[in-house]
Amino acid sequence: MSKILILANSSGGLYDFRGEVLKRLVDNSYEVVVSLPDNTKVPEIEKLGCRVVSTFLNRRGVNPKEDLKLLKSYKKLIKEEKPDLVLTYTIKPNIYGGYACSRLGVPYISTITGLGSTFQWGGLKKKLIVMMYKIGLKKCNCVFFQNKGNLEIFEQLGIKGKDSQLVNGSGVNLNKHVFEIYPDHDDTTSFLYIGRIMKEKGSDELLYAASKLKEKYAEKVSVTALGYSEEDYEDKLKEAQTKGFMKVIPFQKDVHPYIKEADAIVMPSYHEGMSNVILEASSTGRPVLASDISGCREGVDDGITGYLFKPKSEEALYTSMDRFMSLSTEDRANMGRAARLKMEREFDREKVADTYLTKIKAVLG
Repeated sequence: MSKILILANSSGGLYDFRGEVLKRLVDNSYEVVVSLPDNTKVPEIEKLGCRVVSTFLNRRGVNPKEDLKLLKSYKKLIKEEKPDLVLTYTIKPNIYGGYACSRLGVPYISTITGLGSTFQWGGLKKKLIVMMYKIGLKKCNCVFFQNKGNLEIFEQLGIKGKDSQLVNGSGVNLNKHVFEIYPDHDDTTSFLYIGRIMKEKGSDELLYAASKLKEKYAEKVSVTALGYSEEDYEDKLKEAQTKGFMKVIPFQKDVHPYIKEADAIVMPSYHEGMSNVILEASSTGRPVLASDISGCREGVDDGITGYLFKPKSEEALYTSMDRFMSLSTEDRANMGRAARLKMEREFDREKVADTYLTKIKAVLG
C-alpha cells in the first residue's frame, strides 16, 4: 500500500473543496495522512479514512522564525511518515513542503490555488515570494494550476517544476449544490456576496454599488454580504446597515440555503485561483456577476450564465448590477439553468478527482 501525505493550511478548505480527492485515494487503497494546523473538520476527514496529524502554520504574512519552524516540522514529518508521494495545497505548504520534499528526495505534486496578495503588492515582498516559489517547486513532479492566468504568470517569472497541468479549480460537488428552482421575490431583486469582506475582494466597490442601487431602486433591491469582516471594514459595514443599503450575515458553514434564496451572486474580487463561490452558485442555478479576471471568468459565460465586469471599478460593478435589474424573471432563470449546465459540462468535481488520481498513479509508476 502506497502512502500519500497531504500538506494543507485549513481542514475546512481541504474537506470542503478536496474531499472527493481524499475519498478517491482511500477507495483506491492508498494510505492517506493529512497534515493540518486546525481541527475544524478533522472528524469529517478522519471519517473518510484518513489519518490526521497536527502541524502549526500561520496562514497570514511572513514570519521568518515561524516559517523556519514550519519547514523543520515538514522535514521531521516526512522523515517519520516516509510517504511515497506528497500533495501540497496553498502557498506555505507549496513552498516549505515542496522544499522539504526536494531536500529529502520525495516525489511531490503541488496545487496553486491562487497567487495571494503579495503578487498584487509587487516590490521586495513579491521578489522574495517568487524566489521562494522557484526553490520550492523546482523539483515538483507536477504543478497543478486552477486557471490559465496563474500558469502564464508563473511561466513569465520562471517558476516551474518538472511538469505543469491545468485543472478546473477544485470543481464543484454537483450533488451537494443541487439545482434549485429560481426564486420569486415579488419585485425585489436580491444580490448576495459570499466571502471575506476586505479590499482585495472588492468590498469598497460592493459598498458603492449597493448604496447607488438603493438610491435608484429603494425597496426593490437588496444587497447582502455573507462572511468574515477583515481589515478596517467593521465601521463601513455598520454604516451600510444603519443606512439600509446592505445587510451583513456572519460566516456560515453551509452557504447553499443562502445561494438558493438569492437572485444573483456578486463576486467583485481582484484575484482568485478559482472562485468556489462562483462554481457553487452556478451549480445551484443562480446567475453570477463577476470580475473579468482569471479565476472568475472561467466560471462565467458573459451574457449567458451571468455578467463579467471590469475589476477594481465601482462604476463597472454598479452598471453590471443595474443591467441585471432590468432582466425579466424568465431571463434570469434561463441564465441560472445555463450556469448549471456549464458546471455539469466543465466543473464536475469527480472529474477533477479523476485528474489528480491519474497524475498520482503516473508519478508513482
